[in-house]
Amino acid sequence: MGKQEVNKHMLKMGSSEQETSEEIRVKKMDILKDFQVSFFSMSRLPSFPWTFVEKDLQNNRSSEFISDILKQTCLHPLCRKFPPSVRYRRLFLTELIRRQEAAGCDPLDELYDALAEVVGAEDTTECYKSYLLPAGDAVSLLESVALISEGTTGLVTWEAALYLAEWALDHQQAFTGRTVLELGSGVGLTGITICRSCSPNRFVFSDCHPSVLQKLRANVQLNGLTEQQTPTVSVEELDWTAATEEQLRRIGADTVIAADVVYDPDVVGHLVKLLSQILKCSSSPEVFICSTIRNPETYSSFKQQLENAGLSHQVITGGVSHVFPYNRLSSIEMIKLHR
Repeated sequence: MGKQEVNKHMLKMGSSEQETSEEIRVKKMDILKDFQVSFFSMSRLPSFPWTFVEKDLQNNRSSEFISDILKQTCLHPLCRKFPPSVRYRRLFLTELIRRQEAAGCDPLDELYDALAEVVGAEDTTECYKSYLLPAGDAVSLLESVALISEGTTGLVTWEAALYLAEWALDHQQAFTGRTVLELGSGVGLTGITICRSCSPNRFVFSDCHPSVLQKLRANVQLNGLTEQQTPTVSVEELDWTAATEEQLRRIGADTVIAADVVYDPDVVGHLVKLLSQILKCSSSPEVFICSTIRNPETYSSFKQQLENAGLSHQVITGGVSHVFPYNRLSSIEMIKLHR
């Protein structure tokens, strides 16, 4: 091989090494983002990308990447403002320390300082979960630590609400410039996401449980949504057993959405009656229902009652962009209703 060929070979090798280094840098950025998204939404710790962390610790014998993770999670300004539960942060920091010590890396002072801060802190029945949007901002919600609290499941965010929010981000035209009514808003994740990202003209959150309505109003306010700006928002008590056509016409929705409202056989009949009333309104709104199918019998009964009420449905197929972390193995179906 001549001198010129050797130089070309060396340049090619250098270029290849540079690309590999760049790929590693990009991969690290992606992993850091995964950690941040999962941490603020309080995802299960085993779902975090720990394998990459272990390999980095083994290869570099340095705590630098652990420090970077810490800056994007427990030391991030969002954690100071809207912290996940004390117990969750304690478990997360303990896991980081365990991984670091197993790799034989030098102790990281700020990691132990962060743990000391939560070791003596008192657990509460509520905590903040934050869901990061594609634009970089976050929807932060005050939620109950327990899945069922105060006799209702409406004080936490459920998978169908996350799926519907992702669908809305992919189909913003269904909400832009429109009046949107959400049935069973819960803690408000889907509606706040739509208000932040889809430019509705007006958004009406609704529920009927007093504790849910109180938490919902707090979360709407927490995320800076008011009746004095666009979109104008309101939180209304809407009892499915007592809603009137006059009330629905006053709202005047162009688009109606609901997530995880088909789970209790005792209320399915009231829901179908309400949906029938909504579709009779002069505005003929588009109606989208998103459900996690936990009990196929209850869900089949819902569809049968829709048919008996003269309402047809179309299953919306196709995937959604993966924005929020949740169990994607769950059986989730979204339908659009028609008269």
